[in-house]
Parts: sequence; structure tokens; C-alpha cells
Amino acid sequence: MYAIIETGGKQVKVEEGQVVYVEKVFADVDETVTFDKVLFVGGEDVKVGAPYVEGATVTAKVEKHGRQKKVTVFKFKAKKNYHKKQGHRQPYTKLVIEKINQ
Repeated sequence: MYAIIETGGKQVKVEEGQVVYVEKVFADVDETVTFDKVLFVGGEDVKVGAPYVEGATVTAKVEKHGRQKKVTVFKFKAKKNYHKKQGHRQPYTKLVIEKINQ
């Protein structure tokens, strides 16, 4: 069985026991998080939401928080003596999907 959930403005396909990296979730490590914005539940019987499936939830355990590798943003305008260098590291949360409830 699998589900498609919405978190952090993105849609993620998840299965039970899967490890998923998502946008930062404000929960402590080893805490259980419940996602109720389930768009699709697939398997033997398929449920499609409009926009969300009623009563469907996905529970996950927060394994760790971190930040991704640095992305360098460099702005430059030719012949105008303008350049700007900036770095960015996006925070993420590592989740282990425990249960998909229909």
C-alpha cells in the first residue's frame, strides 16, 4: 500500500517502512507526526481525494533534522561592476513512515 501526501508545499509518494526526506517539520526527534493531507491512497482498493481523502492519515517518526548541501547564488551584471554572492542551505527532516491509515 502507498499514499501520496502533501507536506511543505510538495507532494510525496510514501510507503510503510520507507525513509523520506521532506521540508522541515517542526517536531522533535523520535516524535510521531501525523499527516492528514492525504491526496491518494493506492493498493488493492484505490481512494482518490478531492482534494484530500477523508479519514486517511499517514503517521511517521522523525528520525533527524539537518540541512542540505550549500547552493551558491551568484548575481552578476556585465560592465556595471555589480556582483553579489550568497549561499543557502535548505533545512530538511528525515522521516520513517510507520503506518498508512485509510
